[in-house]
Amino acid sequence: MSAALAAKAWQSSLADVAEDAELPTPAKDALALLGAEIGRLDARLAEVDARLVAQHKQTPTSQMLAEVPGIGPIGALSLVLRVDFSQFKSGRHFASWLGLTPREHSTGGKTRLGGISRAGDERLRQLLVLGATAVIRQAKPGRASAWLIALLARRPRKLAAVALANKMARIVWAMMTRGEAYRQPATA
Repeated sequence: MSAALAAKAWQSSLADVAEDAELPTPAKDALALLGAEIGRLDARLAEVDARLVAQHKQTPTSQMLAEVPGIGPIGALSLVLRVDFSQFKSGRHFASWLGLTPREHSTGGKTRLGGISRAGDERLRQLLVLGATAVIRQAKPGRASAWLIALLARRPRKLAAVALANKMARIVWAMMTRGEAYRQPATA
């Protein structure tokens, strides 16, 4: 449910509560106070969103990163403002810094990979995984890359989302270090 729909649903619920004769007056007053506070918060969030979108539109690098599927204006702006891409040797180092690479539990010559390390910037990792989840929701043959379709056929969606976020981090690193625009991969 979008924020606008949720706000409308909340407002209609408040109107129903105000008309309820069985509800005590102090409860009605408390709910009206909560409704007013939610309205103020919604207005403040809309103001912050407008400023972020305006800053995104003024930043060419942020606009370039927003071309990557799964990275929106806020994610692109966050990456541009929070990361110095020149400090990483490769896309793998960047993805590892974000905590999107598997933790290694190797012994006796046997390589065993565990869950992701969760090191680095938690907010950026969340934005990439959330964006990857949105891409996976829309993934269908003919609309998504062959790599993603094959991955979804053999792995759970959450694991595929982390793998896609890892790939997105590597793509972002390559775009930032080479100054290239995003190139759409072949679809399945």
